[in-house]
Amino acid sequence: MSTEQQSLSELISFLESLPEPHILCDRSYRIIAANDAYRQNWLGTTDIVGRKCYEVSHRYTVPCDQAGESCPLQRSLRSGQRERVLHLHHTPHGESFENIELSPVRDAAGEIAYYIEKLEPLPGARSREHAQGLIGRSPPFMRMLEMVARVAPSAAAVLLQGESGTGKELVASAIHQMSRRADGPFVAVDCSGLAETLFESELFGHERGAFTGAVARKVGLIEAAAGGTLFLDEVGDIPLSIQVKLLRLLETGTFRRVGSPELRKAEVRIVSATHRPLNDMVADGRFRQDLFYRLNIFPIHLPPLRQRGDDVLLLADSLLARVAARPLTLSGEAVDWLARYPFPGNVRELRNMLERACLLCDGDEIRLSHLPVDAGEAAVFTGLLRQQPPATGDGRWLAELLGHFAGNRKALAAHLGLSERTLYRRLQALKARQPASG
Repeated sequence: MSTEQQSLSELISFLESLPEPHILCDRSYRIIAANDAYRQNWLGTTDIVGRKCYEVSHRYTVPCDQAGESCPLQRSLRSGQRERVLHLHHTPHGESFENIELSPVRDAAGEIAYYIEKLEPLPGARSREHAQGLIGRSPPFMRMLEMVARVAPSAAAVLLQGESGTGKELVASAIHQMSRRADGPFVAVDCSGLAETLFESELFGHERGAFTGAVARKVGLIEAAAGGTLFLDEVGDIPLSIQVKLLRLLETGTFRRVGSPELRKAEVRIVSATHRPLNDMVADGRFRQDLFYRLNIFPIHLPPLRQRGDDVLLLADSLLARVAARPLTLSGEAVDWLARYPFPGNVRELRNMLERACLLCDGDEIRLSHLPVDAGEAAVFTGLLRQQPPATGDGRWLAELLGHFAGNRKALAAHLGLSERTLYRRLQALKARQPASG
């Protein structure tokens, strides 16, 4: 046995001793070995050794980076270091979000020869993400969820930023569920819904007689969240007079009830959220800079729904199953319209739209007429959808139809009954026939 073969044998033996699922790949994505913890997930299926990792995990025919995802192997080739990503994997038990940690293994000459890939299912991700509405596969959504997976196990303060309706409370709850505090309480506070006179009492609690109407001692929301997570929604609406007291809580971990000189210890993690531009508010003096820095230790941007592509249709199916009193489906025209609508109100608007459609629908299928579509626009859109391609092969029809799908090639391909690859070839052919500009 050569030295190289012996080293490889020892490496495979080492993987077998690890309790977490691990595989060994070469630079060409080929799986050389998988430990028992990994193989247990694939019992009764075709042997995975010798196959490409992207074929096994994603059912792709090309590497992840060529399919629009982040490939840890390619990232490690560039950086020469260990890389981590979050991927949605196909398994015999269904789809599962998994943390991927990939480490390069170098040969005697110092060149990367192999990769060890460790896989860890995201805690609760498969069951809870459907229950909470955190559903998606688009790159912006996956980048956001990867940030959630990275910060959740820590105690760092998190600031969720994004437009209204993007699901900030759902993400905050997911951070809690994936943290070491998952068995503790999750307490959400709508900071925009509290009057300034009540804010301090609600947050910190008060003693009996602390003010007129305080007929009994009250435990504040900070104490109610002890051992868990306190979610401050719309943190930009916190009055300046309360901001300094919240800053003390973050800096020292202590607070006082209203009307009490006693310092109390708060064992709570803070996750906050806002749709307001806190940087501008700091510059204008409407938000304390020192508090902003304390809250903004780990910022996470929540993408608007219009940037999430086909996630709209995944969410629509899931939400419809929850809001409908009976089994309902979406018609092809309704699907096409939802795929191109910009959703200024984001996921909240989608849910409200589907609830309304369910009330308007008397049959078993939600149609375009049940959605809030302008009558004139609906007529034009429906006419385009029902129109057949010109016999002359003129490409203007296809180009115009693509415009009505907001450039969503996948939705257009589904409508036309074509594969995305065939549609892509046709669009490229149309582009080639365009006269050169200038």
